[in-house]
Amino acid sequence: MPPKPKITKEMIIDAAFEVVRENGFENINARTVAKKLKCSTQPVMYHFATIDELKKAAYSKADRYHSEYLMKLDDPKKGVMLSIGLNYIRFATEEPNLFRFLFQSDFFSGTTLLEMIDAEELMPVLLAMQKTAGVSIEKVKEIFVTVFLFAHGYASIIANNSLKYDEEVISSQLERAYIGAKLAAEGEAK
Repeated sequence: MPPKPKITKEMIIDAAFEVVRENGFENINARTVAKKLKCSTQPVMYHFATIDELKKAAYSKADRYHSEYLMKLDDPKKGVMLSIGLNYIRFATEEPNLFRFLFQSDFFSGTTLLEMIDAEELMPVLLAMQKTAGVSIEKVKEIFVTVFLFAHGYASIIANNSLKYDEEVISSQLERAYIGAKLAAEGEAK
């Protein structure tokens, strides 16, 4: 009889990620993850002393997935910031459970907006935006805050099933928010 396949820590994180994706972060527990892996709960508890540790690992995986999703720019000619903003909203439409896990759970708490903007992970996005906006990195951060809050509002409403996704309307409104934020930042620079 062949040996049973070994359940790795990465396999458990992947399974927890899929549980979140399909059923929401509230459903991550040893049983649901073990069921996804078709194994007992023993490997899950062996690799993770607590379910909170497993949730944190799943959150990190979801965060990386989200960052990659944001940077897949369909039409960078429209503007990097606009494209990323639309991707952010599109993500909430296509992955509502992951969006809620990332931005509407206790795992997002403790991070201020300024800490998020100054995070090392966001710097490539800000630098790409700076190239197209033609303003200082500090002004890009100001523009980003406005666009982010606007996009986050739309995304939150969509992720919670209160608004239908209409790319044409959202794109137009997001572009207006970007133009307004850019004009305000440029006006302050003078």
